[in-house]
Formats: sequence, C-alpha cells, structure tokens
Amino acid sequence: MTEQNTRLGILLMIATTLVFAVQDGISRMLVADYPVLMVVMIRYWFLGLFVMALASRKAGGIVNAARTEQPLLQILRGVLLAAEICVMVSAFDLLGLVESHAVLVCYPLLVAALSGPMLGEQVGWRRWSAIAVGFLGVLVILQPGFGIFKIEALVPLVAALLFAVYGLLTRYVARRDSSSTSFFWTGVTGAIVMTGVGIWTWQPMATDAWVWMGSLCLVGALGHYLLIRSYEVAEASAVQPFAYFQLVFAAMIGLLAFQEVIRANVAIGAGIIIAAGLFTLWRERQNR
Repeated sequence: MTEQNTRLGILLMIATTLVFAVQDGISRMLVADYPVLMVVMIRYWFLGLFVMALASRKAGGIVNAARTEQPLLQILRGVLLAAEICVMVSAFDLLGLVESHAVLVCYPLLVAALSGPMLGEQVGWRRWSAIAVGFLGVLVILQPGFGIFKIEALVPLVAALLFAVYGLLTRYVARRDSSSTSFFWTGVTGAIVMTGVGIWTWQPMATDAWVWMGSLCLVGALGHYLLIRSYEVAEASAVQPFAYFQLVFAAMIGLLAFQEVIRANVAIGAGIIIAAGLFTLWRERQNR
C-alpha cells in the first residue's frame, strides 16, 4: 500500500466523518417532529435501493452479491445495525449530538473487549488497561452518583454496544463473504426490518421535511460510498483512527445549529475515551 493511497484513504475517512455528522444533524432535526422509526425506515429505503444499484453494476449482479453461506449471521448484522441507528437517533433527540457522540466513541473499546470471547482474539494486558481507562472516561461523562446523572445518558451506551457487536460480526463474516456481500445484506435486511416496524408509525410529512428527508438519504448514501472508497484505497488500521473526527464535526454542528453546550466533564471524558481508543487501535496494528 503506497503512501499516496494511505493519504487519500485518510482524506476520504475524514470526509466520511463530516458527511455522517451532517447526516446525524439532519436526523436530530427530523426526529424532533416525526417518529424515529419512520425517519430511519425512509432512510433505509434509499439505502436498500443504493446497495442494490451498486450490486447490479458488478459482475454477477444482485444474485452474486446476495450469495452467502452465512445468511443468518448476515441477517443478524443487518438487524443489529438498524437497531443501533434507531437507538442512536433517539439519543440525538434525548441528549443532543455532543453528549451522544461523546459516549458513542467508546465503541472501539467495546470491540476490543468483546473480540476475545466472540472471535477468539487475544487481548493483552496493555489493551485491557486501555479499555479500563476508556470506561473511566465514560464514567466521567455519565457522572453516576453526583446527583446530575441522567438515565437517558445510557441510551448512546446501548447504541455503542450494538455497534460493537455489529462490527465484530462483520469481521467474522468477512472470513467467508466479501465486503460487497456484507454491504448488500446490511442495506436490504435493514430496509425490510425497518419497513416491518416503521410503517406503523407513518404520518404525513410537510414539504420542507421531505426536502430534509431527501437530503438525509443522499448524504447517507454519499457517506457509505466514501467509507467504502476509504477502505478500498488504504488499510483499515491506517484510516480507522481518523473516524474520531466525527465527534469533532458532530460537536460543531450541535453547537452551531442546535445551540448545545459542551460541559467540562463531557470534554474530559471524551478525550480520555479517544486516547484509550487510539491506543487500542495502535496495539492491534502492532500485533498484526
């Protein structure tokens, strides 16, 4: 992998985090007036069409993209990601972008902690120490026992856990399925599942809300495309640390668009989590 490709991969990952942060900002605005399940359902309709369009352009078409020996695991991945998105979008409405993302950034630590029991990977004492330090950062954000703890703050923590398990299952199925197959099952499964649960929450949308909904679908597809391109041109271990930029961009949108505030404990806790997460990514790369 050349240095030029790595640099391009990093730039694509930073662009991805900006696009996804914009997506989260639009989601936060929409769910203030419309049901979470309905918003996520419409978003998945577009994603489902997007992955099928991508699959149809490759050799073998949709039939080849859908071919897998692990259909139950692929379906479980799709369900987990759809559930994570619903939980996280709910967190945006309850807590705002800043605090939600400050907690969500602990998911790489959950991946590291669960990679042993789920994938049989060896986690040494250094990474376990980093995991412990990272969860100290989570406690700094949540502040249990200080009289200002909000039960709503656990919502993004649940989203982080769901996303971590989804990520580990993605690693597992990658042993036998291509990334295009996994992406196809993610989009199609999510569209089917969200239609089943979201259609019952349908309500009419105003014209301007449909404009924002269309924008949400477009930036979501763009974000996934940029993410795929990032992993195509550079190694995942080289670009993954830059995924933390999403917290920075989401915080900026929260401050500027929604007049959110960054409490000192949230900034300190997020800093601790990111430092611990970067260390675990570095140790994983060293071990490989």
